Amino acid sequence: MPLYETEKAAQKARSVLDYFREHNLPLFHIQHIFEGEQAPFFAPDTEGVQIHQIVTPLQGEKVIQKNFPNSFLHTSLEAELKSAGIEHVVVVGMMSHMCIDATSRTAVDLGFRCTVIEDACTCPDLTFNNETVKATQVHHAFMAALGSLYASIETADTFLDKAVQSI
Repeated sequence: MPLYETEKAAQKARSVLDYFREHNLPLFHIQHIFEGEQAPFFAPDTEGVQIHQIVTPLQGEKVIQKNFPNSFLHTSLEAELKSAGIEHVVVVGMMSHMCIDATSRTAVDLGFRCTVIEDACTCPDLTFNNETVKATQVHHAFMAALGSLYASIETADTFLDKAVQSI
């Protein structure tokens, strides 16, 4: 599944992940496994379900498997966040127009504050009415929509600068 500048987004996600690890902050990895015979890229036991090597979970880090774009739907994520006393989620990953959007909106609907690290997310070009919409346009449209009501949208560098200043 070709996404726009995947390595760049993964590196930005890694910088946020490293900060959380260095400061012993709770973190949750989400692994998408699409069930059923119609499974697209995320079919069980295929390359599509592998977590990117740059952000591979370390031993002991929580991995929650999901079957839908929304990381909360039929998973333990909400209960685990609440059990850990988490009120603010920071979201990174792929893909901006699907999992990031669905998960961020649901997080807010469930009462969490949400920050999306926009340069630690990416998506593919999409086609609508026989017209290709470039990945950068798709990404910007979804970040603008999320930022209008649901989430704080920040770059990794801005987020990390603010986090360091608050220590």
